[in-house]
Amino acid sequence: MSKKSVEVMDQSHSSNFDKEALLEKDRKYLWHHISPHNPNPLIAVSGEGSWITDVDGNRYFDGMSGLWCVNVGHGREEIADAAAQQMKTLAYYPLNQSHLPAIQLSEKVNEWLGGGYRMFYSNSGSDANEVAFKIARQYHHQNGEPLRYKFISRHRAYHGNSMGALGATGQAQRKTKYEPLGVGFQHIPPPYCYRCPFGKTYKDCKLECAQAYEDVINWEGPDTVAGVILEPVITGGGVIVPPQEYLGAVREICDKYGVLMIIDEVICGFGRSGKSFGHQNYGVKPDIVTMAKGITSAYSPLSATAVKDEIYEKFKGPGADTHFRHVNTFGGNPVSCAVALKNMEIIEEERLVERAAVLGVNLRQKLEVLMNHPNVGDIRSFGLIAGIEMVEDKETKLPASADKVMFIMAECKNRGLLIGKNGDTVPGFSNILTLCPPFVTTDEDLDFIVDTLVEVFDLLN
Repeated sequence: MSKKSVEVMDQSHSSNFDKEALLEKDRKYLWHHISPHNPNPLIAVSGEGSWITDVDGNRYFDGMSGLWCVNVGHGREEIADAAAQQMKTLAYYPLNQSHLPAIQLSEKVNEWLGGGYRMFYSNSGSDANEVAFKIARQYHHQNGEPLRYKFISRHRAYHGNSMGALGATGQAQRKTKYEPLGVGFQHIPPPYCYRCPFGKTYKDCKLECAQAYEDVINWEGPDTVAGVILEPVITGGGVIVPPQEYLGAVREICDKYGVLMIIDEVICGFGRSGKSFGHQNYGVKPDIVTMAKGITSAYSPLSATAVKDEIYEKFKGPGADTHFRHVNTFGGNPVSCAVALKNMEIIEEERLVERAAVLGVNLRQKLEVLMNHPNVGDIRSFGLIAGIEMVEDKETKLPASADKVMFIMAECKNRGLLIGKNGDTVPGFSNILTLCPPFVTTDEDLDFIVDTLVEVFDLLN
């Protein structure tokens, strides 16, 4: 596919809309997510594969899969058909009882996880993590250790918007004006080799970033720590990829102190990492796995909290308060479960996990040319996720200004490429451009991404 420009328009498509009327209603009625007031937002009207079309007929490559989620690409009629068929068969039934799509999906996700888990369904990643925290606390209480209520997370990490999940989040700007949040959340430095918080260099270090867990567990008191929560790779906080040995070391520390390991797979799961789940790249078995986004490729809201069978067993005993007293009206909706099943079927039949792995390697190799640019300090990748860390100076590693980052994003958009950044995270460090393309991205699309970035970065010189 050759380079594309937003100047190429489908006039027959755009003529069906009165853009100014739509913008007027948008300004009057709609509150946009995590964005300053924007009187002229892009209004998307359709999508096909890795591309979306706006109200003017302009086409854009969706370099972020929406919000890290449209894994199988836009416009999948077979998913729409599966949803419609389920709506006509059984549109809703609560999961205080059961229904067929939930049973079938639980079996399939369990298979992808390698077996041994129970599924609790919710609507979003934030919900899934809230459920994990409640389960962990109640599990320890019913296991004879009622003092265990604390969780250890990492600075730069994101785990959700709700009060508990935001408490776990290690991004100060997300919390401004909302604190105090959920209590019991401690934070440690991230495994950030480019800016090592411990002043070390990989291979010459002693994995101080992992040892920090044990230090905090002991400082807080081992009998007070319920769990740790971590993504396999810190995604929205800057695509911070840990050393290969890191997750295994954290697993050993958790086992040593009886602390539950909660892996947040909301972004890294369902093939994004080049394996079914991100943690499988590191050979660990979590106690709890949270997931959302890619479970349906965003065709319908759904999340899940997968819990090891032996943990679930502690919730089966007698007593009025032994069961998990949590309900979610729409969690595990039959339609969403049917969508997830069809989504996973597509991923399997089209071998999209393997395709994501190949695309990720190729994208990283193609991006290497940007390392020659004076404003590119580091490029990191994990499967089909990439982060480009912008700096003012390679030697000092001074983070690039917000103006430079926004300039790159705006010029990419002008050329038909939508990319992301780690905005509203840590003061002074919103300097990382992010890429998370759909798994159906073509080799020509990869060339378009990199050619566009090179062209735009050249404008900074």
